[in-house]
Amino acid sequence: MTQIAVNPFQLTDCLFTVESDNYEAHVSKVEFVPTSTSAQFKGMTPSAAYTFAGTPTWVCNLTFAQDWNTPDSLSRYLFEHTGESIDVTFEPQKGGPAITATLTAQPGSIGGDVDAVATSSVALGVVGKPVLEPLAP
Repeated sequence: MTQIAVNPFQLTDCLFTVESDNYEAHVSKVEFVPTSTSAQFKGMTPSAAYTFAGTPTWVCNLTFAQDWNTPDSLSRYLFEHTGESIDVTFEPQKGGPAITATLTAQPGSIGGDVDAVATSSVALGVVGKPVLEPLAP
């Protein structure tokens, strides 16, 4: 059996673009999450047990700083483009393989707790599934 090496990383210097604008300074979390279902059939004999994988659906969870004073902030962008399809690119390590996806924009919350940085979290639906850029040979 081959021992496969692992190369873990820490999210510290990332790239996150929406359409052609860079928003990595606005976000503290970018996370693509699948939800999978399965269908099962069990017959009346022990060998008649089957499980079929369903097609996963995806969401992109974003946490970002609220900024209502900057005209092109992510807060305003999501608010103004609610329901529209937006293309995003995420590089968990800047310069590394990119994940691209088309998301459905939804606005984040407005306001928050006293004496705290106002942040917002949204779960944006992914159209289809994210595309993982292939590794260079």
